[in-house]
Amino acid sequence: MTKFSDLALDPRVLQAVAEAGYETPTPIQAEAIPHALQGRDVLGIAQTGTGKTASFTLPMITLLGQGRARARMPRSLVLAPTRELAAQVAENFDIYAKHTKLTKALLIGGVAFGEQDKLIDRGVDVLIATPGRLLDHFERGKLLLTGVQIMVVDEADRMLDMGFIPDIERIFQLTPFTRQTMFYSATMAPEIERITNTFLTNPAKIEVARQATASVTITQSLIEVKPVRKDRSFGDKRAVLRELIRGEGEACTNAIIFCNRKMDVDVVAKSLKSHGFNAAPIHGDLDQSVRTKTLDAFRDGTLHLLVASDVAARGLDIPAVSHVFNFDVPSHPEDYVHRIGRTGRAGRLGKALTISVPSDEKYLKAIESLIKTEIPRGTLPEGFVPDTSEGRPERPREERGPKGRERTRGRDRDRAPKPHDEVAAMEPLVVVAKPETEATPVDVRTEERRDDRREPRPDRRREERGDRTEARPEQRTERRDDRPESRPDSRPDRRDDRREPREDRRDDRRDYRRDRDLGPSVIGMGDHVPDFILRSFALKSAPTEDVEEAATGTEG
Repeated sequence: MTKFSDLALDPRVLQAVAEAGYETPTPIQAEAIPHALQGRDVLGIAQTGTGKTASFTLPMITLLGQGRARARMPRSLVLAPTRELAAQVAENFDIYAKHTKLTKALLIGGVAFGEQDKLIDRGVDVLIATPGRLLDHFERGKLLLTGVQIMVVDEADRMLDMGFIPDIERIFQLTPFTRQTMFYSATMAPEIERITNTFLTNPAKIEVARQATASVTITQSLIEVKPVRKDRSFGDKRAVLRELIRGEGEACTNAIIFCNRKMDVDVVAKSLKSHGFNAAPIHGDLDQSVRTKTLDAFRDGTLHLLVASDVAARGLDIPAVSHVFNFDVPSHPEDYVHRIGRTGRAGRLGKALTISVPSDEKYLKAIESLIKTEIPRGTLPEGFVPDTSEGRPERPREERGPKGRERTRGRDRDRAPKPHDEVAAMEPLVVVAKPETEATPVDVRTEERRDDRREPRPDRRREERGDRTEARPEQRTERRDDRPESRPDSRPDRRDDRREPREDRRDDRRDYRRDRDLGPSVIGMGDHVPDFILRSFALKSAPTEDVEEAATGTEG
C-alpha cells in the first residue's frame, strides 16, 4: 500500500502531514501527486470528499519550495467557486505549509480590499481566490498574473453551475502559457470538457470513481409526505423534519439540513429554533463574518443543526457530520450526491434522509437514474400527525383573489353603456327636431348641457339621422359666417387679452393639445361651443331676419 513517504514530497511537507494524522493517501492523491510533481497538467475527476484538496496542495508546496515571491505577482493561483471552499483551501495550506516560509493570501468577497491589498503588495507565493474578487483586484491594477507558475481550478462543475466559466476563461488568458494547470471536477459536462481541451496540455486524466455515485457508507432513506392541501406542504414538511430529528435521538450528533432556496433556509432555521433546536442558517446572502462564525460553531460542536443552501454542499471538509436532511429534493440530480456526501466521510457511517412531496416525483426519477439505484422508502415518524383541520377543498381561482375580481370587472366593463363622447356627438339631432322652442343663446347652451347629463335615447337618434344628413351642407356654410358673432369668447378674443407670458404659454399648450387630439373633445367645458348649438342658432335666426327685413320694407 502506497504511503505519503513514497510520493517524493518535501520532508517538511511530510512532517506536517504526519502531524495532521495522515499516513495513507486516498486514491486520487496517490495518482495525482506523482504527475503534479513531474510538472504535468492534471485533470482529476472525483466526487467531493475524496481528498482532492490535498492532492494539489501537497505538490504545490513542494514545487514552490525554491524561489521568492515578488510584489503583486503571485507564484501560484487557486480558484474556488465559493468563499467557504476558498477559506478551506487556505486552512489546508496553513496546515501543510507550517514548516515552510511560503506565504499566502485569501481573496474573497465580504472582506475589505485594504487588508488584501497589503498582502498582495508584499508578495505571496500562493493566491487563493474566488473568480469575482480576483478580477476586481486585477481591474483595480493591484494584481498581475504574469508570474503564475501553477494554476488550480477546484470544483469546476460548481463553477459552471454558478456561471463562472466566462471569468475562468478570462483568467486563463491572463496567466502565462507555460503555467502548470491542475483541473478538478466531479462531473465532465460538455462545457468543462471544452475548457480542458483548450487550456490544458496533454493532461494526466485521473478518474478514481464513477461519476455521481453515492458512498456505500451512507444509509439513504426517502420520506414521502402527502399533505391534505397543497398550501400545507411547507408546514407539514417542517413538522416531519422536527420529528425525524427527534426520532434519531442521540445518534444525531450534528446534521446539515439542505433547502433549495435561501428564503426557505431562514424560515426553516427560525422554525427549528422556535421549537427548541440548536440551529442556524448559512447561505450566500449572509455577511462573510456571519458565515465564518456559523461554520466555526458547527465544526467545534457548539452548533447542532446547520440549515444551508447548496453553498455549503460542495467542498466543505466537516468529517464528523452524522446526518444529512434534504428538506427539499434538489432540482439537479448531481446536487443530491454532493449533499449526502457531507456525511459518511473518512470511513465513518452516515445517514441521509430526504423529504419529498408528490410534486418532486420528476426530480426523484432523475436522481435515481443518475445514481443507478432506487432510494429506499422510509416511513413517516410516529409523532407526526398531518393537520386536517383545514382540509377543505380550495375555492376555484375565479372565486378568490384579485384576479377573480378583475375578471368580474372586465365582464361588467363589456356590458357598460357607451361613453359620454359618443352620446354627445349624436345630441345635435335632438335639438334640430325642436325648432319651435324659443330661447336665447345662453338658455340653449344651458339646456344642452343639461341634456348631456341625461340618459341617451337611442330610438330618437335613429329616427332623426336622416334629417341631420340633409341639413349638413347649409349648416356648415352658415356656421362659418356666424362663428365670430356666436362665439364671443373664441380663440381670437382670447389672444387679444393681455395676460402674463406664462399664462399665454399655458394657453398655447392647451390649444396645441386640443388640435392634436384625435378623439372628440370635452363638450360643454371651457370656451368650446358644441356644433349643435351653432346649428340651432342658424336654423332659428334665419326666419327672424327675414321677418325684420320685411317689416322694415313695409315701413319704408
